[in-house]
Amino acid sequence: MSTILVDRDDHVVTITLNRADKLNALNEELLTELGRAVRDLMRDATVRCAILTGAGEKAFAAGADIAAMSEMTAVQAKLFAELGHRVGHALEATHFPVIAAVNGFALGGGCELALACDFIYASDRARLGQPEVSLGILPGFGGTQLLARRVGAARARELCMTGDIVTAEDALRIGLVNAVVPHAELLPRVRDLAKKIAGKGPLAVSGIKRVVVRGADVPLATANELEATAFAALFGTHDQREGMRAFLEKRTPKFEGR
Repeated sequence: MSTILVDRDDHVVTITLNRADKLNALNEELLTELGRAVRDLMRDATVRCAILTGAGEKAFAAGADIAAMSEMTAVQAKLFAELGHRVGHALEATHFPVIAAVNGFALGGGCELALACDFIYASDRARLGQPEVSLGILPGFGGTQLLARRVGAARARELCMTGDIVTAEDALRIGLVNAVVPHAELLPRVRDLAKKIAGKGPLAVSGIKRVVVRGADVPLATANELEATAFAALFGTHDQREGMRAFLEKRTPKFEGR
């Protein structure tokens, strides 16, 4: 059985972590399949938005597979961490936004996968955290850095050093997730959101993602220059002409991604 399921609805793709019997724990096989699936989608210009979620009712991903990690040497652990980082980087590098639909536990590597997405919608049953310190290790898939960028360094240090697991409402309060949704409504709400984004100018959406990601690691003046360059590059495209013409003609634009 595949550890990853990929479903397509027009311009929106849903990727499901498919180890429900293991609470979608992240092992080498799942991470490898996920990375391959994301890279395949990156070669498809017609994909405009993706959703990442977990199979079953209990977990998005309850963390890395501890049974597998318990037998790793330091060299094997480094390779495993590098695999997790590659998957996170692939999610960050897509030309389309990726929305994490956190339907249950998102702990350790599961939380890190969600953090690698563009934003997070959580079920009211969701629980999130980086509890690795309770195992005598630290987050290995980018958690210390991604969490700090999302909620601030002091809050990230607190969560990583205590290993505390927070409720969906607390995650919303500290800025870890964008919204909390009743459990039964999570996927319908996220699909509606994904379709809304897919209906916007795909070149513009892609440009926003690229500039926000690249701009986060450079001085403000450099980031603003990146933005101005990306803004100018969209002029003369079909989508820019169509979007402005549709606005003036008071109709819905028909974007083609060119």
